[in-house]
Amino acid sequence: MNDQDLLLSAIKWNSDGLVPAIAQDAASKKVLMLAWMDRDALVATIDKGEAVYWSRSKQRLWHKGETSGHTQKIVDIRLDCDADTILLMVEQRGGIACHTGRQSCMYQRYSEHEGWIAVEKPIKDPSEIY
Repeated sequence: MNDQDLLLSAIKWNSDGLVPAIAQDAASKKVLMLAWMDRDALVATIDKGEAVYWSRSKQRLWHKGETSGHTQKIVDIRLDCDADTILLMVEQRGGIACHTGRQSCMYQRYSEHEGWIAVEKPIKDPSEIY
């Protein structure tokens, strides 16, 4: 078995051949986003040193930041204890991970009385990015 086979065979891929990948800022430890990876995305991520995901909406590999320039430089890659979730420790270039122009996609907080509330403002208007 080669290194790539060892890497890929350790992961419990779902029935669609995907695994969730959490991107976390390596310095602040803030969770930036969750996306999906297939085998090719994980291999491309390791080869490029930048996050590459599988876009379920576009049905293709998606190099994070390919349009916006907000790439995610890989600092560390981890696999959870059940081998079914990947954690990418990243350096978020441009400080924006979310297509809404925010630092993190996790910007909504639940309030029992108000429902979901945006608790972080955009850093940049998305129309200036895309």
